Amino acid sequence: MSKKELEAKLTELKSDYVRIQSDLDKLEYVKGRVSSAQEQLVRLEKEIAEVNRQLDELEE
Repeated sequence: MSKKELEAKLTELKSDYVRIQSDLDKLEYVKGRVSSAQEQLVRLEKEIAEVNRQLDELEE
């Protein structure tokens, strides 16, 4: 992937993360089931870390 593609993917992942975090906050407020949202956040954190690693490799 090119740097531009990785940056676009990173922006998308961060947007998804913020959206899911907001959903999680709402679920916690109404005492809903939060495990699925938490799992999605963990997955996104791993994907964000991987994209950042790839960006770092491109910049070296």
